[in-house]
Amino acid sequence: MSDLSPGLSAEVEIIVTEADTAARWGSGLVPVYSTPALVGLMESAAVQALAGRLGEGQTTVGGRIDVHHLAPTPVGMKVWARAELVEVQGRQLTFHVQARDEVETIGQAIHERFIVDEARFMSKVQAKQK
Repeated sequence: MSDLSPGLSAEVEIIVTEADTAARWGSGLVPVYSTPALVGLMESAAVQALAGRLGEGQTTVGGRIDVHHLAPTPVGMKVWARAELVEVQGRQLTFHVQARDEVETIGQAIHERFIVDEARFMSKVQAKQK
């Protein structure tokens, strides 16, 4: 985990489609970029910031996200999310995430992820299916 230090960042980009809308997600009735889709994009940016930096057999899982969805974005417009690692406390990683569309900032978040041993984590998941 020595590669994990504040300042790591990544940006991801999408073009909003009908599948991303609040009407499709059931989180509203309007055909604009949904908060659930925004959350997914923000988490994706944090995951990308960690790419190639975790130990063998490790992955991260989301634990908390405090999102402020600030402005609507129409279908067809590009959206970017940029995540920056701001704090490392043992297995807990805290990111500041900002999202924007082609016009303005549309969201901000504090996102916590936790480093886990993937095999151990998945064995716990599988134990729930028995």
